[in-house]
Amino acid sequence: MTLIKSISGIRGTIGGKTGDGLNPLDIVKFTTAYATWVKRHTQQRPLKVVVGRDARISGEMVNHVVIGTLLGMGFDVVNIGLATTPTTELAVTMESASGGIILTASHNPKQWNALKLLNEKGEFLSAKDGEEVLQIAESQDFEFAEVDEIGKLTEDFTYTQKHIESVLALDLVDVEAIYKADFKVAVDCVNSVGGIAIPELLSNLGVNSVEKLYCTPDGHFPHNPEPLPEHLTAISDLLKSGKADVGFVVDPDVDRLAIICEDGTMFGEEYTLVSVADYVLSNTPGNTVSNMSSTRALRDVTQQHDGVYTASAVGEVNVVTKMKETNAVIGGEGNGGVIYPASHYGRDALVGIALFLTHLAKTGKKVSELRATYPSYFMGKKRMELTPAINVDEVLVAIKTKYAQYDINDIDGVKIDFPEGWVHLRKSNTEPIIRIYSEAKSPAEADRLGEEIIAEIKKLI
Repeated sequence: MTLIKSISGIRGTIGGKTGDGLNPLDIVKFTTAYATWVKRHTQQRPLKVVVGRDARISGEMVNHVVIGTLLGMGFDVVNIGLATTPTTELAVTMESASGGIILTASHNPKQWNALKLLNEKGEFLSAKDGEEVLQIAESQDFEFAEVDEIGKLTEDFTYTQKHIESVLALDLVDVEAIYKADFKVAVDCVNSVGGIAIPELLSNLGVNSVEKLYCTPDGHFPHNPEPLPEHLTAISDLLKSGKADVGFVVDPDVDRLAIICEDGTMFGEEYTLVSVADYVLSNTPGNTVSNMSSTRALRDVTQQHDGVYTASAVGEVNVVTKMKETNAVIGGEGNGGVIYPASHYGRDALVGIALFLTHLAKTGKKVSELRATYPSYFMGKKRMELTPAINVDEVLVAIKTKYAQYDINDIDGVKIDFPEGWVHLRKSNTEPIIRIYSEAKSPAEADRLGEEIIAEIKKLI
């Protein structure tokens, strides 16, 4: 059993003893800590929190515990039911709520669930705020409401449609162009809330032909729910058969988007953001942001549009912070996470699909042809296990010194920018390992860069 407490929320496996997994007692403790944090940081009364969840099997149980705890803390609760992460984020602002809790373990397998915590802007808590929630949970400095102050529960299951309507209202989403293109689209929604939201979005965008794979929101994931190529063979085979022009795959909470070309090949999760940014920048010139482990192709495309690209530390909250600092018009993460401020500051696969289909319709190209217009880079991902006695920070400093002649970014680990590629080293927060990401213009070169750094680390230790 596993329970991971971090600034981005509380996630764990269902079951086990108290403190060993995400069981009801731990859910109560961390929900109460979050509610206490909200009370300390808002003047709004009555206090109100939005709760939404993905379709995983444990969702109903966790939902009841969270809602009951919030009511007991004196909060009014708006239960929006089965809803995507971006839908819940938007609901917080639409409800003028004090915050929100999303019940989802994102791409983790079915035995996992999590509490993802939002502020009054519908955005993830900052590192400082997240740490305060954890400190409150540790001290258990809680005070529950008297009987006459218990909160009230309301249910509103219309927010998926409200989310879709907000996407349709975006200036750069052209429903007429999509309708005229007469796309045939295949979707894999891994039997979670995407099965509710994505087909309805496509219908509203004017797509009349949709091949649906795994769109029953029952939480029984038919394959590993992380949208990586090795998990997407079914939809790839469907595209190869000629039944669709494009395929879309989302994770269980629908904040990541992978695209499949008409020939069944992968568009590349890294290139979801690149293609959407290309379209946005061609209409609204400006700056972009992605995290340090994302493809260099976004920098290249941004510079082609005379914008400035900035890399942030890994993590959605860090990307959003840097986007606000640089007034970025588009940003996100290389895992298929598109953040479009004209909608909201959160990764949103619905926004990504609408912008991508508009872009595809206006270019008149096949998906594979569109992909071929972008710089091709290949990424390698390695990890190196270390003994607990090794000081990972000292290793990173030594690597930084060794490669000092190159452009170095050390806001999150150490990233070395070589003329034809890069390597990013990050230490794990939960185990004694170094993660080594590399990117170059060929798989062999990306692998060589990663192996070179591993060899240097071995010399050091």
